Amino acid sequence: MKEALLYIKLAQQKVHCQLCAHECKVPEGKFGFCGVRQNIQGVLYTHNFGKLVAANVDPVEKKPLYHFLPGTKTFSIASAGCNFRCGFCQNWKISQSNYINQKPGEEIAATKIVNLAKQNGCQSIAYTYTEPTIYFEFALKIAKLAKAAGLYNIFVTNGYMSARAISLIRPYLDAVNVDLKFFKEDAYKKICSGSLGPVLDSVRLLNKLGIWTEITTLVIPRENDSVEELSGIAEFISKVNKDIPWHISAFHPNYKFDAYPQTPKSTLNLAYELGKKQGLRYIYVGNIDGGEQDTRCNQCGEKIIKREDFSVIEANIIGNKCKFCQKELPGVYIS
Repeated sequence: MKEALLYIKLAQQKVHCQLCAHECKVPEGKFGFCGVRQNIQGVLYTHNFGKLVAANVDPVEKKPLYHFLPGTKTFSIASAGCNFRCGFCQNWKISQSNYINQKPGEEIAATKIVNLAKQNGCQSIAYTYTEPTIYFEFALKIAKLAKAAGLYNIFVTNGYMSARAISLIRPYLDAVNVDLKFFKEDAYKKICSGSLGPVLDSVRLLNKLGIWTEITTLVIPRENDSVEELSGIAEFISKVNKDIPWHISAFHPNYKFDAYPQTPKSTLNLAYELGKKQGLRYIYVGNIDGGEQDTRCNQCGEKIIKREDFSVIEANIIGNKCKFCQKELPGVYIS
């Protein structure tokens, strides 16, 4: 165990965790909502520091990030735990694991993770699969070492971290993909045990701080596939920054949502058109055959990045500019 960051000691040996928007006030001996951070005699400890439940080499496009170092590999890691309870989570076996009744994860040093990333030819480290906020202390240590070693850092997140957490990791965090799941407060509460407002606040703050941001929405039939909700998400993104890429992803039955139907392509096409109507410049359709994966120049309309199965098969960019008309492409690119 390691003493946690971002908490305040209260009277009667209680602690107030300020890592995420749950703002848990934890009595002595108890865990926060995440099941990872425990109050022991008035000190908040994190149980998953230095423990991984997953480590893989992925294309950065799989995060998904399409405007951040396209065509490169990222070293993807995860520790157990999450501050949401999404019934459709594809990684529920590790995200919903906690330290209340078990001790998941294998010990590994932060330096080894950085070395493995470099040995595997990765340009970045992605904190993903589960919620990186929940292993914030370990992620922060790795991120500092990675930055010093010339690597980039990526969070794939539900966006439920506090502004203090974002500010603390800002110097080392280069890109995020935020999962904007719904645009209704009651859906976040019922399905995720969370709240919409803090996620929207995080998107605004990440964009304001200059951390490259992309957004993913898993379109779930009967839950968030209405014109009203999809338009609301697109309008929100557009008001923050029209250059933020929006990844619209097809739902497939899983976990507690195994009785739900798959997302029809017509619904994804509708979402795509609604996004365009709201002025979004870069919209991608994933997790379904024939979805829009290519990046077109916003000025001349030419395909400047062609993709297939999470791989870049053609890149018509010079630095960060369109090869055809020299228009700058928003994002982070290798010169």
